Amino acid sequence: MVFKGALFDFSGTLFRVESVRSWLGAVLAEREATVTDEDFDRYVEELTTAGALPGGPDPERVPERLAEVWATRDESAERHRAAYTGLARQVGLPDPGLYDALYDRHRSPAAWRPYPDAAEVLGALRTSGARIGVVSNIGWDLRPVFRAHGLDVLVDAYVLSYEHGIQKPDPQIFHIACTLVGQDPTDVVMVGDSRHADGGAAALGCEVRFVDHLPVEQRPDGLRALGLVP
Repeated sequence: MVFKGALFDFSGTLFRVESVRSWLGAVLAEREATVTDEDFDRYVEELTTAGALPGGPDPERVPERLAEVWATRDESAERHRAAYTGLARQVGLPDPGLYDALYDRHRSPAAWRPYPDAAEVLGALRTSGARIGVVSNIGWDLRPVFRAHGLDVLVDAYVLSYEHGIQKPDPQIFHIACTLVGQDPTDVVMVGDSRHADGGAAALGCEVRFVDHLPVEQRPDGLRALGLVP
């Protein structure tokens, strides 16, 4: 099938966030903070268990006090920050300023890497005449990440949950995206890594295809293998 439009998820689909170890290390270095190797390893383990890195491992448990904000975290910038800094605060870091610094780090282009075949697949789709949209459950503006990595020229529209107050899998967010790329949903494919969230596009008649949310090195051709371009 030749698609007239293609929608892509962001985290785990086109880009992958850095590891928890890299994330914490970068923030400590930036703030010129030093901790022992033993403490560093412990912080990494505890932040991982807490699910404090957006786009990283899911929390093993969400505290009851954060349950409501966690469930709707992608509907506003304020909720997103509150949810993830709240998870991080379960870990006793040595400097109270680290919680917001960690959150800010994950929003920087340096914290993200595109998958090796992302530019190739987006470029081939554009060459074939398809219109490209990015549909993300997120609490901040990811456009600078695309610009920094040279992929913004391949994207026609961004639909970010916090800008609309709607989270995937609500079909409305996919309807907005199809409208912005100017295509009927039946002519559009949605590509993502979450069968729950991204699978919501099927309710509109979009075809949905999935990739595995893996480290960049472990998924060199996951997008290419979907056969989106003849």
